[in-house]
Amino acid sequence: MVDRLERHFQESGEKEINASLVGEEVMKALQQVDEVAYVRFASVYRQFKDINEFMLELKDLLGKPGS
Repeated sequence: MVDRLERHFQESGEKEINASLVGEEVMKALQQVDEVAYVRFASVYRQFKDINEFMLELKDLLGKPGS
């Protein structure tokens, strides 16, 4: 997964990649690979302020096809 993301960013031709873009791409990739890892990463990356924000993210994840 990391190799694929690195290759994606290298192929973009950009000299610098915004950290927020890297974080979002990591979340997308994790969601496809391991939903538990995705939720753990998202909880830190998105800095949920309370349980309601966290639950909204979980509901969104659970509502997607294939979940």
